[in-house]
Amino acid sequence: MSDYTILSLDDVPDVFGGKYPGEMRFLTGDLGTTQVAFTHRRMPPQSGGKGGYGHRHKTQEEIYYVVSGTLQFKLGDEIVDVAGGSAVRVAPETVRSVWNDSDADAELIIVSVRMDDARADGELVEGFWPDD
Repeated sequence: MSDYTILSLDDVPDVFGGKYPGEMRFLTGDLGTTQVAFTHRRMPPQSGGKGGYGHRHKTQEEIYYVVSGTLQFKLGDEIVDVAGGSAVRVAPETVRSVWNDSDADAELIIVSVRMDDARADGELVEGFWPDD
């Protein structure tokens, strides 16, 4: 194994597979990381978790970095707008969801500690962000 890995987004499959607006690519496995989980998401206008669920974790802290565009984050009971070039740290127990309320695509990077079974650490919260 090499001491480094270079990977293009195009080399990683989109987990949405055309069934959901935008793209989400989990780069962690393809990069061969041992400590850090790394996800890229492209969110078209009017896409994300609004009108649906949120999630929280038992132990996993997450950092969301808005690369471009502006996204709305629902964090617990608070909704905040976050512009490109900004990072948001979310504690494990905080229920969260992200929505693109703008008329342009937005890009987002999600970073956390790598876990063997991240799904076991997470919990979906249905009806977390109802439509207005």
